Amino acid sequence: MAHPSQLGFQDAASPVMEELLHFHDHALMIVFLISTLVLYIIVAMISTKLTNKYILDSQEIEIIWTILPAMILILIALPSLRILYLMDEINDPHLTIKAVGHQWYWSYEYTDYEDLGFDSYMIPTQDLAPGQFRLLETDHRMVIPVESPIRILISAEDVLHSWAVPSLGVKMDAVPGRLNQTAFIASRPGVFYGQCSEICGANHSFMPIVVEAVPLEHFENWSSLMLEDA
Repeated sequence: MAHPSQLGFQDAASPVMEELLHFHDHALMIVFLISTLVLYIIVAMISTKLTNKYILDSQEIEIIWTILPAMILILIALPSLRILYLMDEINDPHLTIKAVGHQWYWSYEYTDYEDLGFDSYMIPTQDLAPGQFRLLETDHRMVIPVESPIRILISAEDVLHSWAVPSLGVKMDAVPGRLNQTAFIASRPGVFYGQCSEICGANHSFMPIVVEAVPLEHFENWSSLMLEDA
Protein backbone atom coordinates (compact mmCIF):
# COMPACT_ATOMS: atom_id res chain seq x y z
CA MET A 1 0.00 0.00 0.00
CA ALA A 2 0.98 3.66 -0.22
CA HIS A 3 3.21 5.19 2.46
CA PRO A 4 4.13 8.77 3.44
CA SER A 5 6.43 10.66 1.03
CA GLN A 6 5.97 8.00 -1.65
CA LEU A 7 6.82 9.35 -5.10
CA GLY A 8 6.06 6.34 -7.30
CA PHE A 9 3.28 3.81 -7.66
CA GLN A 10 2.40 1.10 -5.17
CA ASP A 11 4.15 -2.26 -5.61
CA ALA A 12 2.44 -4.31 -8.30
CA ALA A 13 0.39 -7.30 -7.12
CA SER A 14 -0.92 -8.41 -10.52
CA PRO A 15 0.59 -9.00 -13.98
CA VAL A 16 -1.40 -6.11 -15.48
CA MET A 17 -0.11 -3.67 -12.86
CA GLU A 18 3.45 -4.80 -13.58
CA GLU A 19 2.88 -4.02 -17.25
CA LEU A 20 1.50 -0.60 -16.33
CA LEU A 21 4.58 0.15 -14.22
CA HIS A 22 6.89 -0.83 -17.08
CA PHE A 23 4.92 1.37 -19.49
CA HIS A 24 5.06 4.29 -17.05
CA ASP A 25 8.85 4.01 -16.82
CA HIS A 26 9.09 3.69 -20.62
CA ALA A 27 6.97 6.81 -21.24
CA LEU A 28 8.70 8.77 -18.47
CA MET A 29 12.13 8.10 -20.00
CA ILE A 30 10.94 9.38 -23.38
CA VAL A 31 9.52 12.53 -21.75
CA PHE A 32 12.79 13.03 -19.84
CA LEU A 33 14.88 12.77 -23.02
CA ILE A 34 12.61 15.20 -24.90
CA SER A 35 12.70 17.67 -22.01
CA THR A 36 16.50 17.46 -21.83
CA LEU A 37 16.84 18.11 -25.57
CA VAL A 38 14.44 21.08 -25.49
CA LEU A 39 16.18 22.55 -22.44
CA TYR A 40 19.58 22.20 -24.16
CA ILE A 41 18.29 23.97 -27.29
CA ILE A 42 16.78 26.82 -25.25
CA VAL A 43 19.99 27.32 -23.26
CA ALA A 44 22.07 27.16 -26.46
CA MET A 45 19.90 29.76 -28.19
CA ILE A 46 20.05 32.11 -25.21
CA SER A 47 23.74 31.75 -24.44
CA THR A 48 25.29 31.94 -27.93
CA LYS A 49 25.34 34.88 -30.31
CA LEU A 50 26.33 32.78 -33.30
CA THR A 51 23.76 31.99 -36.00
CA ASN A 52 23.96 29.05 -38.40
CA LYS A 53 22.50 30.07 -41.75
CA TYR A 54 21.77 26.40 -42.63
CA ILE A 55 19.46 26.06 -39.60
CA LEU A 56 17.42 29.14 -40.56
CA ASP A 57 16.20 27.51 -43.78
CA SER A 58 16.92 23.79 -44.01
CA GLN A 59 14.72 21.18 -45.67
CA GLU A 60 16.56 18.34 -43.93
CA ILE A 61 15.88 19.69 -40.42
CA GLU A 62 12.17 20.16 -41.22
CA ILE A 63 12.00 16.54 -42.35
CA ILE A 64 13.73 15.37 -39.15
CA TRP A 65 11.50 17.33 -36.76
CA THR A 66 8.41 16.03 -38.57
CA ILE A 67 9.39 12.34 -38.71
CA LEU A 68 11.04 12.11 -35.27
CA PRO A 69 7.94 13.12 -33.24
CA ALA A 70 5.83 10.68 -35.29
CA MET A 71 8.24 7.85 -34.44
CA ILE A 72 8.21 8.82 -30.76
CA LEU A 73 4.38 8.77 -30.72
CA ILE A 74 4.43 5.27 -32.25
CA LEU A 75 6.90 4.12 -29.57
CA ILE A 76 4.42 5.30 -26.93
CA ALA A 77 1.20 4.21 -28.66
CA LEU A 78 2.07 0.58 -29.45
CA PRO A 79 2.79 -0.58 -25.85
CA SER A 80 -0.15 1.50 -24.64
CA LEU A 81 -2.56 -0.26 -27.00
CA ARG A 82 -1.12 -3.64 -26.01
CA ILE A 83 -1.83 -2.99 -22.34
CA LEU A 84 -5.34 -1.70 -23.10
CA TYR A 85 -6.17 -4.98 -24.82
CA LEU A 86 -4.59 -6.97 -21.98
CA MET A 87 -6.77 -5.13 -19.46
CA ASP A 88 -9.92 -6.03 -21.43
CA GLU A 89 -8.99 -9.69 -21.76
CA ILE A 90 -11.12 -12.04 -19.64
CA ASN A 91 -10.28 -15.71 -20.19
CA ASP A 92 -12.04 -18.47 -18.25
CA PRO A 93 -12.28 -16.83 -14.79
CA HIS A 94 -12.07 -19.23 -11.84
CA LEU A 95 -14.26 -16.99 -9.67
CA THR A 96 -16.84 -14.29 -10.34
CA ILE A 97 -17.66 -11.63 -7.74
CA LYS A 98 -20.30 -8.95 -8.07
CA ALA A 99 -19.43 -5.65 -6.35
CA VAL A 100 -22.28 -3.18 -5.88
CA GLY A 101 -21.66 0.38 -4.71
CA HIS A 102 -24.02 2.03 -2.23
CA GLN A 103 -23.96 5.32 -0.34
CA TRP A 104 -21.55 4.68 1.36
CA TYR A 105 -20.43 1.06 1.44
CA TRP A 106 -19.78 -1.87 -0.89
CA SER A 107 -21.63 -5.16 -1.06
CA TYR A 108 -20.14 -8.32 -2.54
CA GLU A 109 -21.85 -11.39 -3.98
CA TYR A 110 -19.89 -14.53 -4.85
CA THR A 111 -22.08 -15.63 -7.73
CA ASP A 112 -20.48 -19.10 -8.02
CA TYR A 113 -21.91 -19.91 -4.58
CA GLU A 114 -25.58 -20.21 -3.77
CA ASP A 115 -25.70 -17.90 -0.77
CA LEU A 116 -22.40 -16.12 -0.21
CA GLY A 117 -22.60 -12.36 0.02
CA PHE A 118 -21.98 -9.58 2.53
CA ASP A 119 -21.78 -5.83 2.99
CA SER A 120 -18.43 -4.16 3.59
CA TYR A 121 -18.43 -1.04 5.79
CA MET A 122 -15.50 1.11 6.88
CA ILE A 123 -14.40 0.51 10.46
CA PRO A 124 -14.77 3.76 12.47
CA THR A 125 -11.56 5.23 13.86
CA GLN A 126 -12.51 4.53 17.48
CA ASP A 127 -13.05 0.81 16.72
CA LEU A 128 -9.74 0.18 14.97
CA ALA A 129 -7.49 -2.55 16.34
CA PRO A 130 -3.73 -1.92 16.73
CA GLY A 131 -2.03 -2.06 13.33
CA GLN A 132 -5.16 -1.32 11.32
CA PHE A 133 -5.26 1.65 8.96
CA ARG A 134 -7.58 4.60 9.46
CA LEU A 135 -10.15 5.15 6.68
CA LEU A 136 -8.95 2.00 4.89
CA GLU A 137 -10.07 -0.97 6.99
CA THR A 138 -13.44 -2.67 6.50
CA ASP A 139 -15.45 -5.02 8.68
CA HIS A 140 -15.57 -7.62 5.85
CA ARG A 141 -12.78 -8.10 3.33
CA MET A 142 -13.23 -9.38 -0.19
CA VAL A 143 -11.26 -12.64 -0.03
CA ILE A 144 -9.88 -14.18 -3.23
CA PRO A 145 -7.54 -17.08 -4.09
CA VAL A 146 -4.01 -16.30 -5.24
CA GLU A 147 -2.95 -16.88 -8.86
CA SER A 148 -6.52 -17.42 -10.04
CA PRO A 149 -8.27 -15.30 -12.70
CA ILE A 150 -10.96 -13.28 -10.91
CA ARG A 151 -13.81 -11.56 -12.75
CA ILE A 152 -15.45 -8.59 -11.03
CA LEU A 153 -18.93 -7.48 -12.08
CA ILE A 154 -19.40 -3.91 -10.92
CA SER A 155 -22.59 -1.89 -10.57
CA ALA A 156 -24.18 0.70 -8.27
CA GLU A 157 -27.50 1.01 -6.55
CA ASP A 158 -27.85 4.78 -6.20
CA VAL A 159 -25.20 7.11 -7.70
CA LEU A 160 -21.93 6.77 -9.61
CA HIS A 161 -19.13 4.97 -7.76
CA SER A 162 -15.79 3.55 -8.89
CA TRP A 163 -14.18 0.32 -7.68
CA ALA A 164 -10.42 0.88 -7.63
CA VAL A 165 -7.49 -1.08 -6.15
CA PRO A 166 -4.17 0.47 -7.32
CA SER A 167 -1.91 -2.50 -6.41
CA LEU A 168 -3.98 -4.79 -8.64
CA GLY A 169 -4.20 -2.30 -11.51
CA VAL A 170 -8.01 -2.27 -11.34
CA LYS A 171 -10.33 0.72 -11.69
CA MET A 172 -13.87 0.40 -13.04
CA ASP A 173 -16.85 2.73 -12.76
CA ALA A 174 -19.97 1.50 -10.98
CA VAL A 175 -22.99 2.88 -12.83
CA PRO A 176 -26.61 2.41 -11.68
CA GLY A 177 -28.50 0.19 -14.10
CA ARG A 178 -25.33 -0.97 -15.85
CA LEU A 179 -23.08 -3.96 -15.26
CA ASN A 180 -19.38 -3.36 -15.99
CA GLN A 181 -16.79 -6.09 -15.75
CA THR A 182 -13.06 -6.33 -15.32
CA ALA A 183 -10.62 -9.05 -14.36
CA PHE A 184 -7.32 -9.48 -12.54
CA ILE A 185 -4.99 -12.09 -11.08
CA ALA A 186 -3.44 -11.58 -7.64
CA SER A 187 0.14 -12.77 -8.12
CA ARG A 188 1.01 -12.98 -4.42
CA PRO A 189 -0.76 -13.31 -1.06
CA GLY A 190 -1.47 -10.08 0.77
CA VAL A 191 -3.98 -7.42 1.73
CA PHE A 192 -4.56 -4.73 -0.89
CA TYR A 193 -6.37 -1.47 -0.21
CA GLY A 194 -8.41 0.75 -2.47
CA GLN A 195 -11.14 3.38 -2.28
CA CYS A 196 -14.11 4.61 -4.23
CA SER A 197 -12.65 6.80 -6.99
CA GLU A 198 -15.75 8.65 -8.12
CA ILE A 199 -17.18 11.51 -6.05
CA CYS A 200 -20.43 10.02 -4.76
CA GLY A 201 -21.64 12.30 -1.98
CA ALA A 202 -20.87 13.47 1.52
CA ASN A 203 -19.17 10.26 2.70
CA HIS A 204 -17.31 9.52 -0.52
CA SER A 205 -14.04 9.32 1.44
CA PHE A 206 -15.42 6.66 3.77
CA MET A 207 -16.10 3.65 1.55
CA PRO A 208 -12.78 1.79 1.29
CA ILE A 209 -12.09 -1.47 -0.52
CA VAL A 210 -10.01 -4.25 1.03
CA VAL A 211 -8.99 -7.28 -1.04
CA GLU A 212 -7.30 -10.16 0.76
CA ALA A 213 -5.50 -12.67 -1.46
CA VAL A 214 -4.92 -16.05 0.19
CA PRO A 215 -3.88 -19.55 -0.95
CA LEU A 216 -6.69 -21.63 -2.47
CA GLU A 217 -6.93 -23.94 0.57
CA HIS A 218 -7.44 -20.96 2.90
CA PHE A 219 -10.03 -19.50 0.53
CA GLU A 220 -12.01 -22.75 0.56
CA ASN A 221 -11.94 -22.80 4.37
CA TRP A 222 -13.08 -19.16 4.50
CA SER A 223 -15.93 -19.73 2.04
CA SER A 224 -17.10 -22.77 4.02
CA LEU A 225 -17.19 -20.75 7.24
CA MET A 226 -19.07 -17.91 5.54
CA LEU A 227 -21.65 -20.32 4.15
CA GLU A 228 -22.11 -21.91 7.57
CA ASP A 229 -22.66 -18.47 9.17
CA ALA A 230 -25.17 -17.57 6.47
